[in-house]
Amino acid sequence: MTELPTALDRGLYALFSRHADRPRHDRDRDRYRGAALRIGFDTYLARVYGASWLIGVGVACLALSIALALPSTTLSAVARTVAAAVPGLDRAPPPAVPGLYTAVVALGAGGAGKLVTVRAGGVYLRWRASARRSAIERTLPGAVRYLRALADGSDDNHEMLRKVAKQDAYGETSAAFERVLRKAALTGSLDAGLRGVARETPSREALAPFLLKFREHANQGTEALVGYLRMESRMLSHRQSRTRQRASDFLELLAELFIVLLVLPALLVIIVTVMSVLAPGLSATVGLPGAPTVRALLIYGSAGFILVVGAVTAVLVSELRPPSHTPTYERPPGLALVTSATVNPASAAVVFLPVAAVVGGGLWALGERPLNAVLLGYAAHGLPVGLVALRRARRDDAKDREIRDFVHAVSGHVSLGKPFGAAVETVAREVDFGPLQADIDDLAFSLGLTTAGSGGDTRREALDRFVDRVGTPLARQTVGLVTGALEAGSDPETTFETLQTEISSLYHQRKELRSAMIVYVAVGWTTALLVVGIVVAVNAYVLDGFAQLSSVSQGSTIAIDPQAVDVDRDARRFYVVTQATMLACGWFAGTASRGRYEALLHSGALVVICYAVFAGAGMI
Repeated sequence: MTELPTALDRGLYALFSRHADRPRHDRDRDRYRGAALRIGFDTYLARVYGASWLIGVGVACLALSIALALPSTTLSAVARTVAAAVPGLDRAPPPAVPGLYTAVVALGAGGAGKLVTVRAGGVYLRWRASARRSAIERTLPGAVRYLRALADGSDDNHEMLRKVAKQDAYGETSAAFERVLRKAALTGSLDAGLRGVARETPSREALAPFLLKFREHANQGTEALVGYLRMESRMLSHRQSRTRQRASDFLELLAELFIVLLVLPALLVIIVTVMSVLAPGLSATVGLPGAPTVRALLIYGSAGFILVVGAVTAVLVSELRPPSHTPTYERPPGLALVTSATVNPASAAVVFLPVAAVVGGGLWALGERPLNAVLLGYAAHGLPVGLVALRRARRDDAKDREIRDFVHAVSGHVSLGKPFGAAVETVAREVDFGPLQADIDDLAFSLGLTTAGSGGDTRREALDRFVDRVGTPLARQTVGLVTGALEAGSDPETTFETLQTEISSLYHQRKELRSAMIVYVAVGWTTALLVVGIVVAVNAYVLDGFAQLSSVSQGSTIAIDPQAVDVDRDARRFYVVTQATMLACGWFAGTASRGRYEALLHSGALVVICYAVFAGAGMI
């Protein structure tokens, strides 16, 4: 199985590697350096060209098959249209063989498919480099603050970079430092490693100048390096604040666009339904399976458009949220999947799937319409999963509040000269930290087991276990700083002073983000309830009035289609569009609040509300 890709790569390399040296791929080569792929540029480009030929031939064959399957009259009409549209061809005699145009179109489609594939290879490199740049610039400020804490107790630059590289909380920045160390090991010089990564990194405005200045100040001594790291951490924090402000401005624009894109389809459906009374053409059938009318296509097309808008907007909001402020949950294997369903949303999402299937199937068996059975089954899955996520989020928020107080309390004892383990034990005994107390007691017990020979290792393992037990992004970003700094010999008081600053800053950012996102939760719910109110009012008053007008106009000279308004049919169509709006608004509001699991809660709740309103009004 491993020889086939190798042999295939060798064949593609022999055929297409010459393209890598062409000037048109110079920009792709620059993007490749920032993309950090595991294969060489020549091999990657050979794969892209091989795929482009495969796709080009496939598209050409498909276009040729479609053209040959069309009637000759259609081909002739297309040929006449093309000839009339192209200057010069309108005066030329028509081709004796219409198949000539067919071959030209097939070759053009194949060439376009090949060209698009090659361009897509370059776009992928640009996208990957851009994603890495964003990830580096998001995690670099925290990594620099960690380096500052390490620099107070160590003058070994290799070891400082290695400790940062081991921290998963710093993501792509840790990976960049790891590449620095690998290049330094190959060349025998840390300076060469720093210069090499600075030259290749996609973060040309943040990481590249930092690595070069780090090298310069490290060569000047520890005091110069500490001063530079202190100044750089402040500058990067300001830069990060400006980036968050730009993301907030874009999110505000996105929310305004979201409202327009969701309200307009609902208004379009109302207008089309009302106008169908005066425009009989909207009731004409279309030559598609099932013979739908133009009005039905517009209405159901609007529902599909709303779902697409909701899904795309939810993805954009998720991308705008800082990943460090978005909790992630892993599904445990085996029986633990079931036992953790009440505290782990990832487990609940799996456990409640059969429940949703039973609810949906049972409603269908009891005579409920298929659409309602599916929607209520979705709600039966989304509501419990979302409630578990909400409960877990509130517990994590409480732990984050307590961990900040815990760090401040330990810092006070460390500043008085107590060892770290003794300070934790004293704080655990004297202060009640609520939901965090059990985790702190476990940490104090584990630190009490340290011995002179294995104290560092045991302390690191105890703190790692504490972070895992707490399980919040804030804990992962902050507590790991203590272990590395103390192992490097940093002054405990300086270390905890840095930790207090870090945890206070991150906690303040989380509170700011939460306050800003609440606005968009309100936007999603307000839009949903507004659409429900408009549609119900139109259905209750406008449609009944037009139905009566249609019945009165029969036999008169008024040009009104008596079959244009069917209250029951149009109410069902309004219901479909409204429920699509509920799903879209719920996805937007939930993703803005805390992520995809809470999106299930909001969308499920709005679906149930919409069903209750329409059922209570007798419209479904």
